[in-house]
Amino acid sequence: MLDFSLNPELEQLRQRARQVAAEGVAEFGAHTDSWINGFSKEFSKRLAAEGWIGMTWPTEFGGGGQSTLARVIMGEEMIAVGAPIAASWFADRQMGPALINHGTVDQQAEFLPGMLSGETTWCIGMSEPDAGSDLAGLKTAAVRDGNHFVVTGQKIWTSFAAMADYIYLICRTSSDGPPHKGVSELIVPMNLPGIEVRPIKDMTTNQHFCEVFFDEVKVPVENLVGVEGNAFKQTMAQLEDERGGIDRLVSNRPLYDRAVAQADRRDPRVRQEIARLETGYRIGRVLVYREAQRQAPAGFSAATKCFCTEHEQRVADFAARVLGAEAIADAGLTKAIAYAPAYTIMGGTSDIMRNILGERVLGLPREPRPSGQ
Repeated sequence: MLDFSLNPELEQLRQRARQVAAEGVAEFGAHTDSWINGFSKEFSKRLAAEGWIGMTWPTEFGGGGQSTLARVIMGEEMIAVGAPIAASWFADRQMGPALINHGTVDQQAEFLPGMLSGETTWCIGMSEPDAGSDLAGLKTAAVRDGNHFVVTGQKIWTSFAAMADYIYLICRTSSDGPPHKGVSELIVPMNLPGIEVRPIKDMTTNQHFCEVFFDEVKVPVENLVGVEGNAFKQTMAQLEDERGGIDRLVSNRPLYDRAVAQADRRDPRVRQEIARLETGYRIGRVLVYREAQRQAPAGFSAATKCFCTEHEQRVADFAARVLGAEAIADAGLTKAIAYAPAYTIMGGTSDIMRNILGERVLGLPREPRPSGQ
């Protein structure tokens, strides 16, 4: 028989994380999708004091050297109640590991301490107006000019660009060869001349998404991460971590808990729907655990994201039906329900995730294009 119970250390961590998360909500408020909407540098500093930023990073880089499951458990407790962890989440999840794996010693010494302390906020410049899910189609150019790269182009859907200290920029340093060649990664301070940030307000009034414009921005050559023109695999590794995390499963758990508390569980149909959703949480958690422990096949994070984010949409649909008129009268509930379409769009749409799963994991052939296209 499989035993899914946690060892005493992880269970103790869960209880402590639950306590700190509740304190964060009491002081800073609860947020739907709090890993991307709940921005508080003060709370990030509290996470740092607990050792919960970089908790899985190797100790020689200042990290905690803990298991990947430990981070999943901590993150679940934070997001499941809406604690504001967004100011440090991207750096912890992606930027820090990228610098540990591909950065220079000088880059690690300069940038990792600020991430670990919760002092610096990072955003990531991937999507462009004509290159959203097709990352290889990006056009933002970084041209080498002596000791600098001169960056010109535009990014969109860049969360926290208006508040970030640095943008981890995916750009094109060469147009020779196939599209995935010539892609590089640069660390760009957001205070450099030539950077313009324009926040985008979505339909729920959130404003974390931004457009970022680069007009001949001079970035020191020493801010190149990894090998120039050969960063596509680096970026794909980041996307694996981005798509298969616990943040893709429990972002609207507070909405679910509210709906279940008010649901008429005397109705067998309601009980059946709750059972389906509870089963979805358990399946999703197993998928995330597999991703965290690198037990899933390469590329399978696309399936994990697809299942988990579609589950979050089912949660929102359930809550809307159960809460009825209250979901319209209460602005917070309306916002949480209306936000649901974002789950299956951010980080790659469900259609793109299914394409990745079919082509890269299952090895299915691509459908030939009609003649003339």
